Amino acid sequence: MLDCGDPDKMGAIEYLCFSCGDGKRVVPMSCKSSFCLRCSKVYVDNWVSQISKMLHEGVIYRHIVLTVPKRLHEVFYNSSEQLLSELMSCAVRCLDDYYSKVSRREVKGGYIIVLQTHGRNGQYNPHVHILATSGGIDERQKWIHLSYLPYEMLHKKWQWYLLEMLREQIDTEAIEELVDSCYKSYPNGFVANVQKGEVPGRYESLAKYLAKYVVSPPISVRRIDKYDGEKVKYHYRSHKTGKVEFDIVSVNVFIGRMIQHVFSKGFKRIRYYGVQSSKTYKKLKVIIQKALSLIGKASQGTIKIIKRKDYRERYRDSTGKDPLICKHCGSEMEISVVWHPKYGVIYDAVEEIKRSKYESEEENQPEDQGGDAVWPSPKGIQIPLFSM
Repeated sequence: MLDCGDPDKMGAIEYLCFSCGDGKRVVPMSCKSSFCLRCSKVYVDNWVSQISKMLHEGVIYRHIVLTVPKRLHEVFYNSSEQLLSELMSCAVRCLDDYYSKVSRREVKGGYIIVLQTHGRNGQYNPHVHILATSGGIDERQKWIHLSYLPYEMLHKKWQWYLLEMLREQIDTEAIEELVDSCYKSYPNGFVANVQKGEVPGRYESLAKYLAKYVVSPPISVRRIDKYDGEKVKYHYRSHKTGKVEFDIVSVNVFIGRMIQHVFSKGFKRIRYYGVQSSKTYKKLKVIIQKALSLIGKASQGTIKIIKRKDYRERYRDSTGKDPLICKHCGSEMEISVVWHPKYGVIYDAVEEIKRSKYESEEENQPEDQGGDAVWPSPKGIQIPLFSM
């Protein structure tokens, strides 16, 4: 992450103007990590583009947050590899049961679940953000729309599913005592925040609305107020007080608070369940659209498909300038060299031209032509050979 954007350590792509030979631009490679402050914006944009294509047109979605009480944070921290995946599956079972109870029939909803392990102050706080359909498919493959959701019932159900999952996964006397104490200490259930009303009615893009909550580093650069080489001072807005609070910690503590939220390689922190599952998405999409048209519940224009942008488009949107237009002649630059610190030169356009087209051109030309030799560029433009 610290080497992100350094061409000597991460590699780079060199663009060259094959028309005049003077235009050149070197684009450093990035680490492409959602934890990196530099790459997080790109990660958000790509995630939003992916999610917007997975939402069912006309379906009302709700943003649900299922939390874990503070006294259980240490348990999840010590057994994160074992419990975090189960936390996401547990949330699905809870919501399916919740929807079935409300509709009085067995219903399976659609859920896009994102796991988040940090709170606003950067400390360990596991919870899940869920993009949930307001309804689901019953046993007869009929769409059941739920316009009313009793939130108090969800609090109790989430408490039961979470504690029983914990009891099943870690079968010890200490966990048994902790689970029993949680039932007594939280008689009204655990916190489960549900976005009330039709979210798409207030936001142009539901995917963007959710992305700002879930796809971001624990602490952004703008929240770091001071660093003197030994201590770090940063601020955050407290959920409890609603006010901006400050925290001063040592460098090691600050780094520890950040890296504890890095997931192990291969861990999927974004998962799709039910009618949002990629395996059954296309099949259920037809059923849902037909059902919504029959009951007149479709909300047209709810979802906006967002195009995934590349480096060139993001740069152009940010600065108003095209980074790949030669400032000398106005032609479009092309990839000339791709270099990686470990593998060296992966691609060299000039060498490719020499190697693949020199012999064929030589065979078709007279032996004594005189003048400078010319070779076709990747776009077929005749260019003089010049040194790099």
